[in-house]
Amino acid sequence: MVKILNRTNGKYPDSQVFWSYNGQVHSIAEQPYFDMPVNTAGRMYFYLGSPNSQYYDFIEFTVGPSVFNGNTTRVDAFGLKLAMRLHAHDGYDVSVGEDYPTFQEDRAVTFQRFIDEVPAEFKPLAQVQAPYRIPAPGSYAGFRAGGANANYFSAYATTAGVNAATSDIFGCAGPLAEEPGMCAALNRHVAQLPQSQWSDPGTYYKAAPANYYAKFWHDHAIGKLSYGFPYDDYAGQSSFISHGNPQWLLVAVGW
Repeated sequence: MVKILNRTNGKYPDSQVFWSYNGQVHSIAEQPYFDMPVNTAGRMYFYLGSPNSQYYDFIEFTVGPSVFNGNTTRVDAFGLKLAMRLHAHDGYDVSVGEDYPTFQEDRAVTFQRFIDEVPAEFKPLAQVQAPYRIPAPGSYAGFRAGGANANYFSAYATTAGVNAATSDIFGCAGPLAEEPGMCAALNRHVAQLPQSQWSDPGTYYKAAPANYYAKFWHDHAIGKLSYGFPYDDYAGQSSFISHGNPQWLLVAVGW
């Protein structure tokens, strides 16, 4: 059983917080609960204001006969503050997503916080689609071929024996599509370390070049766990949760 919670700090009433899944669209004033079918997979979308609002985001999941697998994600972009809490019949109870202070602050404050905390190359991410989204760097023109920072990762990747475009490093695509460890190591700036040290979060994001977009979402996530790029689950750093015999899932939607 899924319940959607309005955590917009009064910005939107329940009648303007919508969820959408598999053809069903409801405000949480109409229907805050959804009985998730077994053997289902996909995305549940959330909208503020209207069912086709540009203020939207989603969670991803797979529900098997006796297990829930799912996560929040920042792989493509930040759209809305989201957090989810999974509770199972055996007492297992875990939460992932943006942390409480982030939910408490206004959206404009979060956008400004991003600008304040990331290096210059990443600041435009909070401006190009404002106020609706902060896109992941791999899809931003400035980091793609012909962009001002198209070679952001080039020299560093070469020292690790990788010849890949900066956008492919952010997106774990091209030659890194089947190299989760190396892609994660480059994004976290630990590729220069022995592979045995790639799983130590205490060494991540200590120097440039690194994926400071991902770092920001980790810094402001419950337990520092976030899906900031496609292979962020390497070394267990993503917001993915999985457990058998699930009982209920709460999803908080924030402004």
